[in-house]
Amino acid sequence: MPPKKPQNEKFGHKIKELREAKKKTDPAFSLRGFAKAVGVSPTFLSQVENNESTPPSAENIIKMAELLGCDADELLALAGRFDPALQQIITQKPRAMADLLRTAHEVGATEEQLQRVMEQLRRKENKD
Repeated sequence: MPPKKPQNEKFGHKIKELREAKKKTDPAFSLRGFAKAVGVSPTFLSQVENNESTPPSAENIIKMAELLGCDADELLALAGRFDPALQQIITQKPRAMADLLRTAHEVGATEEQLQRVMEQLRRKENKD
């Protein structure tokens, strides 16, 4: 019986797509070179890209995003993981952060609306 594929197949496909696009202009993005830069084995990276293994740790995904020049939060979401810094932020203000996220979800806030709220918060902080 073949090994069970992980639920988050899109992550492996996305990493392979991004890495191979970079490899066209930079040989450092070969499977081996990229694996070394991330700090994982080439075998493991190959398994991830071919959806034969679960994604790496959040820290390694953030490193991948940095190297590939893409958004870490988007890669983390594809992998079903979260930036460890978010846990600290939520832990510091659990009620307020949970209420903020639930409210945004309940009202169906768009990404653009959330960006405007963040801009308002940044402007307020700069005025203080």
